[in-house]
Amino acid sequence: MGQASLHAIVHGRVQGVNFRHYTAREAERLALRGWVRNLPDGTVEVEAAGDAASLDALLRWLHHGPPAARVDRVEATRGLRTDLPPGFHITG
Repeated sequence: MGQASLHAIVHGRVQGVNFRHYTAREAERLALRGWVRNLPDGTVEVEAAGDAASLDALLRWLHHGPPAARVDRVEATRGLRTDLPPGFHITG
């Protein structure tokens, strides 16, 4: 059986503003596992798994991000994951 998961694409001014670093810090604070990465089109992609309430909190956080970011919109889907390693990592 998998853990609740969240996949999100964050649009706006989200690269070059430490978005990945702050996202990883927030996910670790919430005891989530997964990763965050920049995409070539200027968006940030997040894959996280864990407690549903913690995923809800991360999604709320993604809607505003760190102080220097400007989030225009967040595309999010929910699911179940069994394959994410422990910890939360910055990739790409």
